[in-house]
Amino acid sequence: MKVSKKIQNAWAFYDWSNSTYNLVIGTAIFPLFYTAVTRTTDANGVNSDMVNVFGMQLVNTELLSYSLAIGMTIVCFLSPTLSGIADYLGRKMTFLKIFCYLGAAACASLYFFDINHLELSMLSVILACIGFWCSYAFANSFLPEIAAPDEQDRLSAKGFSLGYIGSVILLVICLVMIQVFDREARESFIAVAIWWAGFAQYTFYHLKEKRNTNTFKSQVISHGFQALKNVWGEMKQTQRLRSYLLAFWVFSMGVQTIMQMASLFGMKEVWRPDETGKLVQGLSDGELITAVLLVQLIAIPGAILFSICSKKFGNLNTLKIALFIWACVCIFAYSIVRTPISFYIAAGLIGFVMGGTQALARSTYSKFLPETNDHASYFSFYDVTEKVGLIIGLITFGYLEHMGSMRTSILALIIFFIVGLLLIYRVPKKEKALEGKVFWNA
Repeated sequence: MKVSKKIQNAWAFYDWSNSTYNLVIGTAIFPLFYTAVTRTTDANGVNSDMVNVFGMQLVNTELLSYSLAIGMTIVCFLSPTLSGIADYLGRKMTFLKIFCYLGAAACASLYFFDINHLELSMLSVILACIGFWCSYAFANSFLPEIAAPDEQDRLSAKGFSLGYIGSVILLVICLVMIQVFDREARESFIAVAIWWAGFAQYTFYHLKEKRNTNTFKSQVISHGFQALKNVWGEMKQTQRLRSYLLAFWVFSMGVQTIMQMASLFGMKEVWRPDETGKLVQGLSDGELITAVLLVQLIAIPGAILFSICSKKFGNLNTLKIALFIWACVCIFAYSIVRTPISFYIAAGLIGFVMGGTQALARSTYSKFLPETNDHASYFSFYDVTEKVGLIIGLITFGYLEHMGSMRTSILALIIFFIVGLLLIYRVPKKEKALEGKVFWNA
């Protein structure tokens, strides 16, 4: 396989464009904006995080968890069907563009977020989630087409590194807008939309896909389902791929949930002294943004280091190390993190292991694929596995917070990482060729 560096760079550059959703919307500015907008104060000056949605009383962060879970559920239904159609028509790029623009438009619509129309406002949150994750799945499906197995770890890590750099740059721009030029935080959501859709044009222009002669017919949906059926049939023959997907499903519950909810943990479970020396709940906005930037900056060398380790120790062994670190971080967060300094330490550890885990998880799956033309369909299974894991993680996290506290929810994450680590040990190191299929070793 010989693919130009320009095409590989164009693929990696999509992480530069869309990762701003993860940082600005998912982690930094929107969670601060959301908790501020949805927090109310009664006549006695008592703050409340309870919101009313369709007649139900929910904690504001619980509502956010459930809304993201709804978005992920929709992705789980859309992604497999559309990926089969995309493989049949040779139109992965078309679907990538559609969901890119949907996600960017939904981010822009968050500018109009209003607690008086909370149900409609949460729809923007759900649509942005759908746009991001569906476009991400189609972008991932190009990896085995543009890089040989021995290049995929490096290229995957490069994509995540570009994503961390690009998202930090936009976050800094947004912070300057808010702090220096006194602009509203909601204007950052429009900036994300422009950055995401704008820089994606470089990927759309240079990244090409293999076209086929199939045309759109009334039976195209059935062909899409048939492609999925074929992929599932091939998957049943690959013990290594199936075992890895199971392990990935479990540890994704922990990784993705932490990425979505870490900043909210800092707002509710960390205490700091105010100007008078009195302990108050939650990191200040500046402290939280500092922690978020720390995560992103440390994730870059983390992704590169884990990529290097994968060459020396193998993908599976490196993932074992990563999952062990994740479990230790969760234990540390549950038992020790109560002050800004301890939260910074946890943030640094999360950043270090986050980049490596995400990059290796993607490239390991790509290496384990059989020779196939249905890359979008295969990566839709990867995407659905990740999303189902995140749905379970978010619902578990939200439910445990409702029953106890957000700190109690950390216990579930520890279990996810320990079980995921045990399942990684059950993944075979090599896959035998079955029915003429050739499988990569990793």
